[in-house]
Amino acid sequence: MSEQRIMIVDDHEVVRLGLRDLLTHKGGFEVVAEARTAKEAIEKAELHQPDVILMDIRLPGASGIEACAAIKQKYPHIKIIMLTSYEEDEMLFSALRAGAETYLLKQIDGQSLIQAIEAVGRDEVLLDPSVTKRVLDEVRRAKRQEEAEAFADLTAQEMQVLNLVSEGKTNREIAQALFLGEGTVRNYVSNILSKLNVSNRAEAAAYAVQHHLKDYL
Repeated sequence: MSEQRIMIVDDHEVVRLGLRDLLTHKGGFEVVAEARTAKEAIEKAELHQPDVILMDIRLPGASGIEACAAIKQKYPHIKIIMLTSYEEDEMLFSALRAGAETYLLKQIDGQSLIQAIEAVGRDEVLLDPSVTKRVLDEVRRAKRQEEAEAFADLTAQEMQVLNLVSEGKTNREIAQALFLGEGTVRNYVSNILSKLNVSNRAEAAAYAVQHHLKDYL
């Protein structure tokens, strides 16, 4: 198996030397370049085309996140591991949105870092255990927000009508349940179909179920 070609990006020489020493002694890795700024990282990524970049988030001038985004835009095949000394949620999510394969704290032990590099080389996603829960929480929060926005154009009454439509109720049954006139219910249903951009009651019902309407009543 060929060696993984690694580039190290950190503005602290001691950190770069430590990472180079770790990888060299482990074997299976070749450190092909080092950089201390985002600009250097982008230039050397183009020149050396490493397999994996170990990138510090905080760099002089432009950040490691900006460098990550620029490199990923031009060379999506290059894997990037973001390293940081700080547990900051916004940094974490910004790094992942920029295209980084994983995000690790610098406090990680050497063996775990090696395993992370090897995992990334196999196209696996590996997160530091201390940030995994926060990532999952953010994914769930974003999903809930997406679902809530699915009904943002509906009034509270229209959501009640849609809920009953999703249960297979007729206009007459809905009118009786909500103490409304049948004509009023027809108007509500028509408005709902228009706002959700669906063609019929069956599609509206499917939309309600798909976006978990009952969680928002």
